[in-house]
Amino acid sequence: MKIKTNTSMKKQLFIALFCMFIAQTFAQQKKWTLQECVNHALENNITIKQSENNLLSGEQDVIAAKGQFLPSVNANINQNLSLGNRELFPGQFVDRTDNSTSIGLGANQTIFNGFRLTNLYKQSKLNLETSKIELDRIKDDISLNVVNSYLNVLFNIENLEAAKAQYEFSKKQLEQVKELVDAGVQPRVNIYDTEATLANDAQNVTVAENNYTLALLTLSQLLQLPFEGFNVELLEIDTPSEALLYSDIKPILAYALENRNEIKAAEKRVENATLGTEISKSGYFPILSFNYGFGSNAFFSNLLENEASFFRQLNDQKSHRFSLSLNVPIFSRYQNKTSVAKSEIQEENSKLNLQQAKIDLEANIQRAFTDAQAAFKTYEASKKSLESQKLAFNNAQERYNIGVMNVFELEQSRVRFINAQSSLINAKYDFVFKTKILDFYMGKTLLN
Repeated sequence: MKIKTNTSMKKQLFIALFCMFIAQTFAQQKKWTLQECVNHALENNITIKQSENNLLSGEQDVIAAKGQFLPSVNANINQNLSLGNRELFPGQFVDRTDNSTSIGLGANQTIFNGFRLTNLYKQSKLNLETSKIELDRIKDDISLNVVNSYLNVLFNIENLEAAKAQYEFSKKQLEQVKELVDAGVQPRVNIYDTEATLANDAQNVTVAENNYTLALLTLSQLLQLPFEGFNVELLEIDTPSEALLYSDIKPILAYALENRNEIKAAEKRVENATLGTEISKSGYFPILSFNYGFGSNAFFSNLLENEASFFRQLNDQKSHRFSLSLNVPIFSRYQNKTSVAKSEIQEENSKLNLQQAKIDLEANIQRAFTDAQAAFKTYEASKKSLESQKLAFNNAQERYNIGVMNVFELEQSRVRFINAQSSLINAKYDFVFKTKILDFYMGKTLLN
């Protein structure tokens, strides 16, 4: 019976380890798409979670501000006990025990305080709206950062593939040179030159692999994911065309100034500051409040006989109190005056901040528009340069094979061809990202 139990435990342990291995293998083989990366960042980013908590706090502020319109109600119960000698009359002391109980209930309601409560409630709602807009702005910025990092990974993948292709070409070139040297067509020194070129290409592959790893690490850290086993799905980047360009900047500016979250947030802050001024001015108004109080008490002493019962005394001695109070400010030692002045300054600053936000947004869009135009021109020039360098390199190979060109001249032609390839890849992704920025300002999705 014991042997069967151990066998069963071994089987269970084997199954558990096998499942863990399969899960780990699946996790390592999973490749993250751009959509998954953006969604993961929006769901798990710490800054976003903090902003969401600020929203929850803002909702509580609205509830608290709304509650200020309700009356405050308080209840109290007091119990007193006195023991020992007490001087009832001059020179006359008596051993007395007093036991008293008092209860009370009070309510206070502010009727008018210069619309302060109303404006505080409006301000709490404005703060909540501003927090929502800020959350949307943070999400937009994080999405753009994720797209940029993802494109950077793809850019380094293409660079790595180009470096590997050049390395494979150099290996074949070395084999050809060895054959030509063995045939006596070329001197042996050409083998050393070609081996040096191969070693340089191997170094370039290493550098490209390191850059790819760093780009992948940056993206995984941005997503707050473990780097081990992290990889991305290859995304086919369409060949850039002039159709992706915006021909006119005015529609972008008009849309951005109307819809961008940073502008909306700045406008809400202006409204908030205006309410702040109104709240400060409420200090000049009188405050009218209503109070109600209910109370009763019971008293017992060893010096008295035939006292009424506890509840009888509470019923007989109950009382109600109503009061209406008006507090008129006459001189506040300049507190109200300075409060209003500071609020007006803050209001003016908020308007200046709105103006500055519009200027910054317009400058950023103008720069992005100009960069996109320049990036497309660079891409077109790089494409033509690559075509020319490819023809030149093919021609150099033919001339080298017939012995008209030496290995140094061939290497120079190959380096120019490699540089042209690298420039085209860089120009391609630079243009794609610049157009994504313009799409970002136009409110378009970044995932297409």
